[in-house]
Amino acid sequence: MFLQKAWRTAAFGVFGYLNFTKSGFIEHSKKFKEDEMKIRIDGKNCVVTGANSGIGYAVAEALASSGGNVYMVCRNKERGEAAVSKVQSATGNQNVYLEVCDLSSISDIKSCASRFYSKEQPVHMLVNNAGLIDNNRTTTPEGLEMNFAVNVAGTFCITELMLPLLEKATPDARVITVSSGGMYTSPLTADLQFSESKFDGVLQYARNKRVQVALTEKWAELHKNKGIGFYSMHPGWAETPGVAQSLPDFSERMSGKLRTSEEGADTIVWLALQLKEKLVSGSFYFDRAEAPKHLPFAGTSGSHGIIDSIVDRLYSLCDLSK
Repeated sequence: MFLQKAWRTAAFGVFGYLNFTKSGFIEHSKKFKEDEMKIRIDGKNCVVTGANSGIGYAVAEALASSGGNVYMVCRNKERGEAAVSKVQSATGNQNVYLEVCDLSSISDIKSCASRFYSKEQPVHMLVNNAGLIDNNRTTTPEGLEMNFAVNVAGTFCITELMLPLLEKATPDARVITVSSGGMYTSPLTADLQFSESKFDGVLQYARNKRVQVALTEKWAELHKNKGIGFYSMHPGWAETPGVAQSLPDFSERMSGKLRTSEEGADTIVWLALQLKEKLVSGSFYFDRAEAPKHLPFAGTSGSHGIIDSIVDRLYSLCDLSK
């Protein structure tokens, strides 16, 4: 077990340095097709969580530039209003709106979803971008470990609640969940809220991101006949306010080597714009291409077998019916 963990960490470090950095993006972008990003999505309703800064903001701006009606889901009202105004000014698209919601709160997510229901409009795409690395173990007022609450419970809850609105947008509806290459370092575990005595925020984040990839597979399987595409992706190592705050040593060590927020957002936007026939529901994407979900000899692939029991627990924790 120790040797396998050491191998996963070492393999991830080498693989990441070669691929996830700015130089990796520059190399991979040589194969990108420029016209794939010129597709218009006029009138389509796009919901982006964690949209006031970093990758989420870059996604919101790009979708607004492509003609989408963009709903920026942000926790902080003032920062959210400033971000909406900035996107409107930058793109000339006034169909950009703020939805204030704390993604660590199940009750807040349910209230947010009810506001979308009241609009009686289809949701063409949901971008689950909001994420968190909290290096200290804290719990929400609802009793959930904070990283898990945002990264897993929040992602699960808002996606499940949006399904009826996504179905209204079929056959073009899609859910894009922003995972992380950190998931390569961890198998799926039933210990969702990190009950171990010594808390490790980075490890919990990696576990959360592995859950997101497995959830995407499960959603694709469960809803394959409903016209909704489910995709997870990895943005690479990007220089964002969240990374600087949560991983200051990594951010400093990798200074000048990290991707911009726009480069991190590139594959999310690409997934949002492409014809669904070009995409594979349930797959994991990186730099506009399908990517492996497991590193060789890492011992993580078999772990996805417990996703059914995890889904059952999430339904219960979020107080949702199947």
